[in-house]
Amino acid sequence: MREEIERVLDGWNAHEISVGAPPVIDYDCRPATVAVGEVNGRVDVYQRLERLRADAPDELARRIDCHLAYVGALLGERQGLDEFVQRTQGCRVIGWNDEYVAWRCAEARKAVEGLGIGWGPDTRRDLLDSEHNLTADEVPDALRAAAARFEPLVRKATGTTAAYNLTVETANVDAYWSYWLDGAGENARLRLNMRNAGFTDVQARQFALHEILGHALQSASYSARCRTEDVPWVRILCVHADHQVLLEGLAQTLPLFVAPDDEALVAHVKLDHYLQLVRAEMHVAINSGRSVADCLSQAKDRVPFWTDEAIGRMLADRGTDPLLRSYQWAYPAGVDWFANLAESADGHTIATVLEAAYRSPLTPRDLHELWPAGPPVGGMPR
Repeated sequence: MREEIERVLDGWNAHEISVGAPPVIDYDCRPATVAVGEVNGRVDVYQRLERLRADAPDELARRIDCHLAYVGALLGERQGLDEFVQRTQGCRVIGWNDEYVAWRCAEARKAVEGLGIGWGPDTRRDLLDSEHNLTADEVPDALRAAAARFEPLVRKATGTTAAYNLTVETANVDAYWSYWLDGAGENARLRLNMRNAGFTDVQARQFALHEILGHALQSASYSARCRTEDVPWVRILCVHADHQVLLEGLAQTLPLFVAPDDEALVAHVKLDHYLQLVRAEMHVAINSGRSVADCLSQAKDRVPFWTDEAIGRMLADRGTDPLLRSYQWAYPAGVDWFANLAESADGHTIATVLEAAYRSPLTPRDLHELWPAGPPVGGMPR
């Protein structure tokens, strides 16, 4: 059953690439390359997945449903946001109440003001200007140096001994992302979108933890396990599926677990945490029928250094793009859950979660079972 699911995903991925759409497969953890089967378009994928789901055990059925919901959206289905995100990312779209968002704002302001940066229209620019800016040529070496510095700490925290190989490439594309990692087995490729990505020394440390020691080492760890065990889970990772909350949440918050004394780095994490909560508000608002004017006003009030164009792009991504309407919810849901884990859980629970996170692509359901006292994944009831 697992291998048949993977064959359908292989064929679907090849089809999407052939029509110029984003690939379906983000990371392939299988120990060997297999022949790619053919599919006759998205409807064929949908029908094959439906047949597989009918006979699948619960865990695989939930994973199949992630793919069914996403291919259905590509075919024109417009599910309600909460249902769509539950079926793809595996968590509710609850959102965070005003008091909590305001508290996270205060925490972010305190962190950046501790670095001598005021809060206002120039906060982001002043924060980056206070750091050492890297040239495009310096960025790859800076990322590798930061990864080498933190790798022993991440390995100690997660228990992984997996090897990984990293290739760094640059791109210049009109897309929302600044950096992206994909790959197969122990071989990972990090792409830097130089149209969006300006790097400082602090950001190099942050992105090395996020992309290299987060995504690359974590995916290589899954791949290493797949070489020695017949794992029960689908060995293909897709950003529209229900492990993405784990992957993006832990990657964003790794500094809190392995570099809590790096004041500048932690300030970036706290600021990004708050910004993700505001993005979540915009995600809900534009999918709930709020006007662009209302969304612009609220976002500018929350984040005075965001431009109208940046907010507009955010709304379009979350309101009209089927992939980003699902996937972008993983960032606020993940960063908030893992930040709370770092701040509130005991050492044993933290160690248990981090070690499990580098062994299996955990779902929000799995995270709750590992830390039942933790907050709901996807928000806090209003």
